[in-house]
Amino acid sequence: MAESTRDIKRRIRGISNTRQITKAMELVSSAKLRRAREQMEKSRPYYNTVYSNIRNALSTVGNINHPYLDVRDVDKSLYIVITADRGLAGGFNSNIIRKVENEIKDKKDKVYLITVGLKGREYFKRRGYNVVEEFVGITEEPYFSDAQEIGKTVMNMYRKKEIDEVKIIYTEFVTTISQEVKELKLLPNEEIKKDIEVKNSVVEFEPSPEQVLDYLIPKYIESVIYGALIESSSSQQGARRTAMESATDNADEMIDELQLSYNRARQAAITAEISEIVTGAEALK
Repeated sequence: MAESTRDIKRRIRGISNTRQITKAMELVSSAKLRRAREQMEKSRPYYNTVYSNIRNALSTVGNINHPYLDVRDVDKSLYIVITADRGLAGGFNSNIIRKVENEIKDKKDKVYLITVGLKGREYFKRRGYNVVEEFVGITEEPYFSDAQEIGKTVMNMYRKKEIDEVKIIYTEFVTTISQEVKELKLLPNEEIKKDIEVKNSVVEFEPSPEQVLDYLIPKYIESVIYGALIESSSSQQGARRTAMESATDNADEMIDELQLSYNRARQAAITAEISEIVTGAEALK
């Protein structure tokens, strides 16, 4: 029975050490989540306004042809996949990966990937997917320059007709305990194309509408990518905080159960010793 109590104490000690780690990670994630939410709340109006204003401006250029508005039969697709660089975030990474695989599993040879985050890169490269560009170390604190770098690759491939469509898959921040996987189509954007076709040109552009589009459309693409990076940054910290909080609560429950088991085993050992003493005393009478 003494051996049993030692085993239980050893397990309690091990779980307590694990609990200290998960609690520390929960506190770190909470601090990072506050910073990420502040950045998101400051940035969200920016990229939403940029997107709205660019759509309004594009709707006035009339029915013109432009490489970034060219709608083609889809043969090859490019997906921008935003995961995290680290794990221990519940289903954050697996939800994104599952969404992407469901989209591309039947057309693997006709899909290119730009992976943002170590987890996505490792998963898709290990399975032989065509990863044309990878970005790591930027998912927790993304900058607009990161979105510009990703956008440059996207626009080059689309302009050269190496791909026929571009989609971005990321996690949108809803609340601390709720995040939603989202998919957006970057190119060609049929909504912008439709706005341009249905509205008459009422504004004159200098030097030309084509050159104005050369400036505006990249800004639109970069703004959407940056928005997705910011949303994903907040989402992963929220998911990690929730996961670590749950792990800490589970550790507390396990410790309570083991402590109860320890007390019972100790009481049983004491009872057995008392019984032996009483038996010995009776034998001496």
